[in-house]
Amino acid sequence: MEFYRAYKEGKLICTLCQHYCKIKEGSTGICGVNKNVGDKIDCLVYGYPSALYIDAIEKKPLYHFLPATKILSLGTVGCNFHCSFCQNWSLSQEHQIDKSRYISPKNMVQLALESDCPSIAYTYNEPTIFYPYARDIAIEAHKKGLKNVYVSNGYESDEVIDDMEGIIDAINIDLKSYNAVYYKSLGGSLEKVLKNIRHFAKKDIWMEITTLIVPTKNDSGEELHKIASFIAELSLDIPWHISAFHPDYKEIELPRTSLQSLKKAYAIGKSYGLKYVYMGNVKANADTLCPSCGKLLIQRDGFRNSFLFLKGNFCECGEKIEGVFDA
Repeated sequence: MEFYRAYKEGKLICTLCQHYCKIKEGSTGICGVNKNVGDKIDCLVYGYPSALYIDAIEKKPLYHFLPATKILSLGTVGCNFHCSFCQNWSLSQEHQIDKSRYISPKNMVQLALESDCPSIAYTYNEPTIFYPYARDIAIEAHKKGLKNVYVSNGYESDEVIDDMEGIIDAINIDLKSYNAVYYKSLGGSLEKVLKNIRHFAKKDIWMEITTLIVPTKNDSGEELHKIASFIAELSLDIPWHISAFHPDYKEIELPRTSLQSLKKAYAIGKSYGLKYVYMGNVKANADTLCPSCGKLLIQRDGFRNSFLFLKGNFCECGEKIEGVFDA
């Protein structure tokens, strides 16, 4: 499938993300890795992962999708944002491609099978910029009974979101802020991210949302109320991960997110009726409790161990727990 279309004066429009870059021959789009080579746009990182690890799926973070399993995780270089606090900036802000190791989609799936991973994650940098590669891997993964996970900034094009249904099984979207000016400084549009989250909510793709709480940037009560309200309007069953920031990249002068700040965000989320709010990157309770009777359903010990006391999607009290709990 092609993710570009013709434009005037020999330019091509890349249709991978909401930037819809108009790229002249010989140039790349904002991401730096999708290039107009004359008759098409070539994804330069196709087959060349720069990061490849086996993680706990809880690290994505996904708490309601195949908990207590391993996931083969891969990323390339490049990104369509330029977040000053990026914790994977050595990948996302890099455009030099290491071509010393080529891994085909079939070989990537084989690695997952050999590693006893029931799923594959497209993560670390923004996977939308290497969607042609992720898509081919995901299709091969489904043939072998494996599931596919996307960890994203939520800036996919409409075309990619529609294509993902039936190919990608779960997504975690990073809702970075509820401030249009702040989003613009990161290289994106709040309006477009919110539109995309609404779009995903209508798809058969399991979705969880993460907000990295960055001190002085997006941690005001007003902004947290807006984020929680937005999620609640979509569904009270969408898990919201509120994660602690640590100084990195261009934001090394900022303090770490305090536990008090996370607890404030947690309380705000619960005040809107969100059933599943989780604090991340801190030593805090990350267990899943039944929102009806309070029974412990999934016990988590950081990213090391998770223990399930849940059969299928139901608590013993009859409450349905939304998510995908069986491979």
